Order: sequence, then C-alpha cells, then structure tokens
Amino acid sequence: MPDIKDPDNTIIMTLKDGDVVIELLPDVAPKHSERMKELARAGKYDNVAFHRVIDGFMAQTGDVQHANMENNYNPGRCGTGGSDLPDLPAEFSKLPHDRGTLGAARSQNPNSANSQFFINFKDNHFLNGQYTVYGRVISGMEHVDKIQRGEPPANPDRMIAVKVAGDV
Repeated sequence: MPDIKDPDNTIIMTLKDGDVVIELLPDVAPKHSERMKELARAGKYDNVAFHRVIDGFMAQTGDVQHANMENNYNPGRCGTGGSDLPDLPAEFSKLPHDRGTLGAARSQNPNSANSQFFINFKDNHFLNGQYTVYGRVISGMEHVDKIQRGEPPANPDRMIAVKVAGDV
C-alpha cells in the first residue's frame, strides 16, 4: 500500500488481480471527487463491470444504473448510463490526461458526467480540456493494465469493491 496523504480523498478499488489506489483531486474537480466518494460509500460501484476497454487507450466503468444487466452495457448509451443523482457540470482544468489519470465519461454534452469514469492506459493528451480529470492511480496500475479488453468484453472484469480509504 502506498503512502496515503489524504485518506478521505483516496479511493481503494479492488480488482481481480489486486487493489488499485486512486488519489482524488478535490482542489481541481471538487464535484466529481465528491460524487465518486458518495457512490463508493453507498456501495454503488461494487461489482460494476468495465464495459468499454480499448487496448492502448482506456478502461471505462461506473455505469451503476445498468450494473445488474447481463453484460452491463448498452451500446446506445455509452458514457450516458449514470446514477439516480443529477449530472455534474464539467470541471475542466489544465491537468493532462496522462497514463493512470481518471477522466469523467460523458455524452457529447460536456455537463453530462455522472458516475462513469475511465482510467487512461497511456498518455491521451488529445482528451485534454474536453473531459474532467479528477483522480490519478498512485498504486496498482499493473492491475488496471490486466483488465479484459473489449467493447464490451466477452467476460468483463468488475470492480469487486470500491471504498474511501478513510472509511477502511
């Protein structure tokens, strides 16, 4: 486990291969950081599939609305399945979409992010200024790299549990 500086703004995501520790960035994207903590504390992210995983690009998850669907994916709603909470306004910043950063998934409307997010497999700077960056993986990126690929994957990997480090 890495040295966690702010346990109340750190997420521990358990995947099949191990824990991924994510540092949230409330100074940059306070609403997105708060939403992730709220959904994690409510257990909404537990057992949710990675429904869109593109090799050399990113792994997307967080569709809590469709979490109990057979494959947790509806191609017509990519990035739009959310939660029962209102959508969030964009919180764009100068932070780049580097390897290991968390970006808020959304529809074409910049203010439509809700519960879905993606983790960048590599630097994806073409996304800069278009999607909210609100966290970064500080430990366990090797587990993210092993997530099953596909749109959707035939046997999608899931977030087994997602907790706020300060609550554990």
